[in-house]
Amino acid sequence: MVTGSRALRTQWTTVVPLAGVVLLVLTWGRDLPGPVIALLTVVLAASVLAAVHHAEVIAHRVGEPFGSLVLAVAVTVIEVALIVTLMVDGGDKSATLARDTVFAAVMITCNGVVGLSLLAASLRHGIAVFNPEGTGAALATVTTLATLSLVLPTFTTSAPGPEFSTVQLTFAALSSLVLYGLFIATLTVRHRDYFQPITRQGEVITAEEHAHAPTPRAALLSLGLLGLALVGVVGLAKGVSPTIEDGVQAAGLHQAVVGVVIALLVLLPETIAAVRSARRDRVQTSLNLALGSAMASIGLTIPAVALASVWLTGPLVLGLSSIHLVLLALTVVVASLTVVPGRATPLQGGVHLVLFAAYLELAVNP
Repeated sequence: MVTGSRALRTQWTTVVPLAGVVLLVLTWGRDLPGPVIALLTVVLAASVLAAVHHAEVIAHRVGEPFGSLVLAVAVTVIEVALIVTLMVDGGDKSATLARDTVFAAVMITCNGVVGLSLLAASLRHGIAVFNPEGTGAALATVTTLATLSLVLPTFTTSAPGPEFSTVQLTFAALSSLVLYGLFIATLTVRHRDYFQPITRQGEVITAEEHAHAPTPRAALLSLGLLGLALVGVVGLAKGVSPTIEDGVQAAGLHQAVVGVVIALLVLLPETIAAVRSARRDRVQTSLNLALGSAMASIGLTIPAVALASVWLTGPLVLGLSSIHLVLLALTVVVASLTVVPGRATPLQGGVHLVLFAAYLELAVNP
């Protein structure tokens, strides 16, 4: 029975990414009727679950923190490609697209994913434990990247509006790449143990118990299928976005809600993977996914849009509004207080989720 269930899971997680890409090719750039939109939505949800499965296979093979890094970078690279594509096609109306998408990713990961993970772990195991050294370093990097890329443009005076001048944008892009590269080196080479799950006694967990690592062939197959699944997730999310836009307009909601919904869909694989890790008492893995995704979103998006701005004719607005500045500052303060002890109760998880709910509420009703 167990073997049959495992074989069935392997079959559908192989078929769904391929079906998603085929469906994406057949529907890209076309006006779609309601039944096709419904099919896209079903395949999108299945692609999310398939992406989570293959990410867990890879993580089991390479171990932490490499596993969470693979998923975070893979999602972000495809997300960045989607942002640049939309900016090229969108003209002036896409001036704030990069800012809105990056800030949405920061709020979703640092409050939504972190809050869910801490709550899931603490409710199931009594308390959530993690390594404050590694998590604190990741949070400091996210804070610096967000400030350099999203806060400073609001206050600079070299260019009109909340925009960078060419020199300032180049500096922000290079700084993002340098900081992200330093983080990757710290994560994978010099201080890898800072980012591995720990026991209640603070001992590093270097291997999963009672679990056989997949073969190199199986891990490579999952890596390829993960890429296909993520292409399907992002592409199909773009395919259903016109329907989301129509629904938002019909409901009389603010246009920013569209970006929030798309960001939630794109980050859904990481969210599911993080909560699953938290339920297995691997909170550090969850935090690696959350903060690593926020960092990759800024560290890769800003250099990409800076490069794209060479041929883009419209403005590039990166500076946050006053409301978002307050939310970002509060997120940094709360996250710092959460990280310092190295353990969290349901209260900390609830605080982060309330902050995330405040962000969603203000997106709907600014």
